[in-house]
Amino acid sequence: MAAIATPELTRLTPEEELHWLALRMVPGLGPRRGHDLLEKFRTPVALFRAGVSDLEGLGLSGSLARTIASGCVFEDAVRQQERLKATGTTLVTVVDPRYPARLREIFDPPLMLFTRGRNDLLNRVAVAIVGTRAPSAYGTLAAERFGKDLARAGLVIVSGMARGIDTSAHKACLEVEGDTVAVFGSGVDVIYPAENRRLAEQIAQKGLLVSEFPLGSPSYPQNFPIRNRIVSGMSVGVVVVEGAQYSGSAITARLAMDQGREVFAVPGNITSRQSWGPNLLIRQGATLVQEWQDVVEQINPADRRELSARHAAGLQDAKPNDQMALGEDGNTAPDPLTDPRGRLRQDILRNLAFDKPTHLDHLIEVLDAYSSSELIAGLFDLELDGVVRQLPGKQYIKVW
Repeated sequence: MAAIATPELTRLTPEEELHWLALRMVPGLGPRRGHDLLEKFRTPVALFRAGVSDLEGLGLSGSLARTIASGCVFEDAVRQQERLKATGTTLVTVVDPRYPARLREIFDPPLMLFTRGRNDLLNRVAVAIVGTRAPSAYGTLAAERFGKDLARAGLVIVSGMARGIDTSAHKACLEVEGDTVAVFGSGVDVIYPAENRRLAEQIAQKGLLVSEFPLGSPSYPQNFPIRNRIVSGMSVGVVVVEGAQYSGSAITARLAMDQGREVFAVPGNITSRQSWGPNLLIRQGATLVQEWQDVVEQINPADRRELSARHAAGLQDAKPNDQMALGEDGNTAPDPLTDPRGRLRQDILRNLAFDKPTHLDHLIEVLDAYSSSELIAGLFDLELDGVVRQLPGKQYIKVW
């Protein structure tokens, strides 16, 4: 794509914003053709002043040229502008310095992004975590672990806020007060899936919601593969946790390869269909990752230096209580995994696995030296410490 001038602006005038919105509302005008027109006319204002013959001379069809020249899309653009104000949404165009520099490098970058939240995250070093909408307990734990550890390392976690792996990665990042970006396959005011409405509001306050689709756009199935190129395009690499061979996460991985991004895959059980995607990626050359260092080691030196500087600044600004939990006597609080509070806790932990849920009835059966009420109390105590998690159906797993 030929370079488009990027003037040092962060705010559009209302008229400029309206013309950009009108450009987005032209039916049938994709990113590639839109960039070609901007290269010729420089601004949307000049484009909409062009005549039909001028536009047809650039190879546009007669109907598309007439749509642009007639200005009939401005009615929709006005409504979009009103919705921007009502929802607190920002329009970040491709000529705005806030536009993600990495995304601008891909083959077909969006002409503009609709954002809600912290636009400072658009140009931070980011890594995507993607995977299946129906993960196993192992997949969920892996997504949470990488989401937390990579966020602590200073990386912005990018994902698509879909059910399953995406949601787990976003939530895990927020739990450790990390930075996360959710890329929508709909307008940023249309929450999909609906059960993630609270999560979307949390991300809008602490992170960033992003979409190239106008406000009010429904979450059509065909939008998600389009959305995936932004997930990978904003990131230095993509971590695939679980997914079938032809899943959406596999599409994102292929897009990442095409964009020159690093592809990382968390290995899975060879008997599980959900492991076919990442295991195949590893066979094809993706980097096998078991911990966050495996990801950071593959990031280019300049980005690693940025992460190191940000981490050092964070340690300097942090209060002592932000860095380490302290006991009442001022000493380091004991680790829940090694705290010798009794044989019951240790016996429960020995009978739980990270990747396979264990039913309460099984624990009662194998730990028959304890009553059921003692076991339930012990499990509850371990849950409060964050060492054990209860799943639906009285199933328990050990937290990785």
